Amino acid sequence: MKKDLLTLWDLTKEDIVAIIKRGEEIKKGSLKSVKPLDGHTVGLVFDKSSTRTRVSFEVAIHKLGGSAIFLTPSDTQIARGEPIKDTARVLSSYLDGLIYRTYAQEQLEEFARWSSIPVINALTDLCHPCQVLSDLMTVDENRGNLDSLMVAWIGDGNNVANSWINAANILKFNLTMACPEGYLPNPDILANTSSNVKLVSTPQEAAANANVIYTDVWASMGKEDESEQRIEDFNGWQVNQSLIDLADKDVMVMHCLPAHRGEEITDEVMEGPKSIIFAQAENKLYLHQAILEKYLKFKVT
Repeated sequence: MKKDLLTLWDLTKEDIVAIIKRGEEIKKGSLKSVKPLDGHTVGLVFDKSSTRTRVSFEVAIHKLGGSAIFLTPSDTQIARGEPIKDTARVLSSYLDGLIYRTYAQEQLEEFARWSSIPVINALTDLCHPCQVLSDLMTVDENRGNLDSLMVAWIGDGNNVANSWINAANILKFNLTMACPEGYLPNPDILANTSSNVKLVSTPQEAAANANVIYTDVWASMGKEDESEQRIEDFNGWQVNQSLIDLADKDVMVMHCLPAHRGEEITDEVMEGPKSIIFAQAENKLYLHQAILEKYLKFKVT
C-alpha cells in the first residue's frame, strides 16, 4: 500500500528519528554502491519556483539510480483545466513517485487522493515538511541529539513555521515563536499545540537561552506585493548580533533560504560562526535521499 508525505503528521516520532539518522548515514556514504531506484522514474510537478528543493530532489533521485522528470504548470493539462484527479491517475500509470510543490494544501491532498503512487510535499502555502526534516537533521548533526532542544522562531508565521510547530508537537522539543501581530502561524495548527509550543511578543523573549534561532523571509512566495508593508510591520524583528548574544553560547542560526540580507537577517550573522545555514541547505540532498528511499519502497517491488 502506498504512503504519502503531505505533512509531518504522516510520520511518527520514530519515523522522523529514523529518517534523520538515515540521512546522516547517507551523508557518510552508505549509498555509494546501492541504487534502490534503478529503473524507476520520479516526477516533479512544481507550480512554484525553486532552487534548493528542486535541485536537491533531482540530484537525490539520480544518486539513488532513478530518473527524474520535471514539469511546470505550463507543461501539464492542469493549466488548461484538466481535473486534478484525471492528471493524478494518468501520471500514476507512468511514474513510481511524485514530488509536488504547489500553493494550496488542498490541491496537494487531492492529487495524493487520486494517485496510486507515493506523493511527497515539496512545499505548499500551509507547510513544508521536507524542509523541517532536513533542518532537524542539521541540528542533530551539529548538536548530537534533539533532547531538551529549545528553538526560537522569529518572524513571519509562514509554512515553514507551521511545520516547525508540527515537529515540536511530535518530538516534544520546546519551540518559542515571536511573530508580529497579524503574522501568526496558521490558527488551526496553533489550536492543536501542546504546552512546549508558546508564543511571545518580542524576538528578545524568544531568543533568550535558545539553542536554535530560526528566521525566514518576511514576504514568502506569493506575498511579494506585500513586501513594502511587511518591511514596515517587521521593523525590529531582524536576527542580528544583539539577538544572538541573548541565546545559548552554542546557539545555531538557521534560515531556509533564499535570504534577504539586511532585512530579516544581517550579513554579519549569516556569515558568522553561529550560522549553519549553508550546511542546512546541503543536508536537503541527503535527507531527500532518505525520504525517497523510505517512501518509494511502497511502489518498488
